[in-house]
Amino acid sequence: MIPKLHYIIQGHSPKEYLENIQNACTSGIELVQLGIPKISDKKFLKLAQEARETTSHFQTRLIIEDRYKIAKEIKADGVYITKTTTYPFLRKHLHTWQMIAGTANTIQECEFLLSKEVDYIVLGPFKSTTKENNSTLGMNGFTAITDVLKTETPIIGTGNILIDDVKDILAAGISGIAVAEEITGDFNRIRTYNQLLNASVTEEQRHSF
Repeated sequence: MIPKLHYIIQGHSPKEYLENIQNACTSGIELVQLGIPKISDKKFLKLAQEARETTSHFQTRLIIEDRYKIAKEIKADGVYITKTTTYPFLRKHLHTWQMIAGTANTIQECEFLLSKEVDYIVLGPFKSTTKENNSTLGMNGFTAITDVLKTETPIIGTGNILIDDVKDILAAGISGIAVAEEITGDFNRIRTYNQLLNASVTEEQRHSF
């Protein structure tokens, strides 16, 4: 089962990344996503190995962004791929138990990922920090996509999602959320996010009887 709250790790140095992983794990996060674009594979491998040690201690899932060979080497819980050309041959390069996730912004991209049998889809951006972003989906976009897909594959919303957005996002058919800045700014928000996300599960169970 895919956790409902994902923390997209941030930092300005490997040390800061590791500190933020530690803080997130001690605050109750169940899944962290690690990706640093402008760093060599050698340096990223070292950081990922240390991240794996921390997350393993807390039984927190670790997802590696794009670098699937490193994800396999350190036995991360899975890989999050941002490049669609990678999917056709990806599974054979991973352990059979490792998860694969992909990024999407449109219904067509979601359908492509579903055809590749990904374990979950990260859909966004919900909102943008810039004034002009034509790819921003908003609540209407989330609802339109989930209405068409009607899939059992979890869809994780992302893109500047605030605590006040959670209830409506879940009502739109989104399974969970991936958050970066809001958690990095205050790790105590993990508890609040989890309470809101878990409350939705309780509500679903109540109505199922």
